Amino acid sequence: MDERSYPNPRRFDSRLRHSNQAYLQARQSDGAHPLILRRIGFVLLERFSMIAFTGAVDAIVTANLISSTNLYRFETLSLEGTTVRSDLGINISVDGELGKLDVKDLDLLIICGGYRAALVPGRAVVGKLREAARQHVTLGSLWNGSYLLAHAGLMDGYTCTVHPDSRAGLEEVRPQVRLLPHPFVIDRDRISSAGANSALGMMLAVIRHHHGDEVVRGIEEILACDRTLDDLPGSPMPTLADDPTLPQALQTILQLMRNNIEEPLGIDDLASHVQISRRQIDRLFQRHMNTTPSRYYLETRLTRARRLLQQTNEPITSIAVACGFSGAPHFSRCYREFFGVSPSQVGTRRRR
Repeated sequence: MDERSYPNPRRFDSRLRHSNQAYLQARQSDGAHPLILRRIGFVLLERFSMIAFTGAVDAIVTANLISSTNLYRFETLSLEGTTVRSDLGINISVDGELGKLDVKDLDLLIICGGYRAALVPGRAVVGKLREAARQHVTLGSLWNGSYLLAHAGLMDGYTCTVHPDSRAGLEEVRPQVRLLPHPFVIDRDRISSAGANSALGMMLAVIRHHHGDEVVRGIEEILACDRTLDDLPGSPMPTLADDPTLPQALQTILQLMRNNIEEPLGIDDLASHVQISRRQIDRLFQRHMNTTPSRYYLETRLTRARRLLQQTNEPITSIAVACGFSGAPHFSRCYREFFGVSPSQVGTRRRR
């Protein structure tokens, strides 16, 4: 069997491409958002919010994961010293000190505050922040990091947000700053988030600006797997079939496809189950899924096959049968056409 990468992989037509985006040989992009490696610095204040920081970092690490080349590189910085204590009492080793940072090739500098973080910066810190602003570095903040930027006069004339407990103090100290009661705010080259949960949303908005919706949807597919429709504890993890915006007949068909992978149902069988015509099914899929029913079913089976290849030691023949393919050769050809590599290559890479 030919083990070379398939030169022109077929595209995933449906929304399942977001589930598979990290594993495709090449980014499926319209070229509107060129790949640029951006450098981000995170300044960790003493007692910074660990969850806000990791939420922001998780977004950029996952963006790198789903891209064929890294989109971002980041470094952690302290005001002084080699470690910073988080709000959880955990010491974090940093890559360097803010005062020694060369900001010339920096794209984004984010001040990571926290509930108990000190909010009065020293002269050297103010000077470095102003230097970054002069170099047209985008400045950002988590939790109450906007306080430091405002102290340096770098938020005058901008809108931003801050944790509610820091709002009164910032309004008093720097009335030139326009505060909004929003989870996060992006105003030109200033970005800010008010708390733990909004840090991820802010970074996703930044990534969307840099690289478009496709990349962000791929990130959300990975990071939002445990978010239920109502965020209620104990609810089952949602799938595409649970999307309440889809017509009920289409939701039922998607569920039938997901539950019948090993022995796929025919389109006529699906039509019979939901009591609509085959033509109506075709229209539903074209309108809502941007593909045909048979193509979506194939993409569903290939997605499951990819997961089995990565997570089990089952033979390729067994996986082919479990995913509704007539045999290993047919399965290998389809897999290689979509993912750009053969199933055996996936197993080899996983073992390595």
